[in-house]
Amino acid sequence: MESTLKEISSNGDSVLDMKDKCGVAGGVEDMYGEDRATEDQPITPWTFSVASGYSLLRDPHYNKGLAFTEEERDAHYLRGLLPPTVLSQELQEKRLIHNLRQYQVPLQRYMAMMDLQERNERLFYKLLIDHVEELLPIVYTPTVGEACQKYGSIFRRPQGLFISLKEKGKILEVLKNWPEKSIQVIVVTDGERILGLGDLGCQGMGIPVGKLSLYTALGGVRPSVCLPITIDVGTNNQQLLDNEFYIGLKQKRATGQEYAELLEEFMSAVKQNYGEKVLIQFEDFANHNAFNLLAKYRTTHLVFNDDIQGTASVVLAGLIASLKLLGGTLADHTFLFLGAGEAGTGIAELIALEITKRTSVPLEEARKKIWLVDSKGLVVSSRLESLQHFKKPWAHDHEPVKELIDAVKAIKPTVLIGTSGVGKTFTKEVVETMASLNPKPLIMALSNPTSQAECTAEEAYTWSKGHAIFASGSPFDPFEYEGRTFVSGQANNAYIFPGFGLGIIMSGTIRVHDDMLLAASEALAAQVTEEDYLKGRIYPSFTNIRKISAHIAAEVAAKAYELGLATRLPRPTDLEKYAESCMYTPVYRTYR
Repeated sequence: MESTLKEISSNGDSVLDMKDKCGVAGGVEDMYGEDRATEDQPITPWTFSVASGYSLLRDPHYNKGLAFTEEERDAHYLRGLLPPTVLSQELQEKRLIHNLRQYQVPLQRYMAMMDLQERNERLFYKLLIDHVEELLPIVYTPTVGEACQKYGSIFRRPQGLFISLKEKGKILEVLKNWPEKSIQVIVVTDGERILGLGDLGCQGMGIPVGKLSLYTALGGVRPSVCLPITIDVGTNNQQLLDNEFYIGLKQKRATGQEYAELLEEFMSAVKQNYGEKVLIQFEDFANHNAFNLLAKYRTTHLVFNDDIQGTASVVLAGLIASLKLLGGTLADHTFLFLGAGEAGTGIAELIALEITKRTSVPLEEARKKIWLVDSKGLVVSSRLESLQHFKKPWAHDHEPVKELIDAVKAIKPTVLIGTSGVGKTFTKEVVETMASLNPKPLIMALSNPTSQAECTAEEAYTWSKGHAIFASGSPFDPFEYEGRTFVSGQANNAYIFPGFGLGIIMSGTIRVHDDMLLAASEALAAQVTEEDYLKGRIYPSFTNIRKISAHIAAEVAAKAYELGLATRLPRPTDLEKYAESCMYTPVYRTYR
């Protein structure tokens, strides 16, 4: 009897032992041993890479939801996996925007958009492009700030690479874990200065993810070549360290040599893995590290700091555009900044460079039109010894002045710019004084998010009795004052960095030069229309942002070719048309 049962199966095992090889459900063979493994026994996570059937529906790069045609459903084993209706991308988009508008809380909209991005990439970008003015404040500032604050609680699946001190010595291996191999743009943060919210550590990942979404939606850079990275060296935010749901390293921030060595390894590994022409955008680093990293790597890598250079470029564009309303040239105006960090000094330097370019006066002379106020008061020459290195060029001869209002009265600026990260600092007295000194004072409250804005659009227009030209970092609703509707401009970096990045990529540029930033500013300023000016706006509408980005990309690329920094040869005849042809479009593809 036993000899009869001892038949040998095709793989050489006895049929008596086959019960151990079967799962409980219908006797399906447990070929990977998952059902036989105990809970604490390791198993191998096998998977298949062919995108068809169930796996196709869960691949965000290729999933089209209910838009798969009857032929595609047959060809790709989707029958029965989807309801029978076929919905076009346009109808899917209409349904989604309707659903998004039902949410009352912006963070809920943010989470719904992130879910969509992880589920259906093309539909996410189609929705964002077609409703850019409505959705930009959701995927970017100000909502992204709240998302970063709560990132540990809403974290679902990784959307980029997390490189921590634990990975020191093997960062190149970590980069190789990312599935896409041809990366052209990296946005990296260490989370120390997220918007105006401070040190959010590892939770700062929301910023690189959001920025790269805009690279694709606004600049047409393909999502597959974009890589968000957070470098986690710890956090000095005690609330996060005490939070059991915090997703980062639970230690105080590494500094000095340990920090420098990790960044050096990271920069070397990026160049080794992705080549000379990968654009590395530094994002939301604290002042001391931001300036040091830019100075250290700008001659050896293709690097760009959005807080220093991107902010400067977009603000300069607004200033150039505003001259049509203010009159005169940049050199005719006097600028006063509240805030002397990376944003303030970066903007100031680019203004001085533009004045120098237009008038041929020495840079040191051009800087004398620009004054800075920091936490200790007006930056003046008597404070030179105690100033950080990046503030020293702005220390002019003047009596010490402690308060902003006194600085306004003493300097008599025509332009007031806020980059302090401190809300409500442009008080009624400050705005009224600006209005008494100038027929049309230009007031730019640039700090993000909205709660950190130096003043609101309503306050600027009301306190100046409708005379102010106002722009901000976060969006404000149109405001009506004495029968006139004012639409304030938003000095949003999203105007600049997507087109700037596209220009660099399409020309194969190997280094970023200041003249390319000036070219981007002038290109953006040229896009402001008469209709915008009539509304009091010094920035163009975001509805045309892809065309604006193509124009900026063309001007940036032209400057790169002029400077001998472009490597993609021969140079295209029509750079703007070439930029448009390079842009990613999120329309569904047909699958054979």
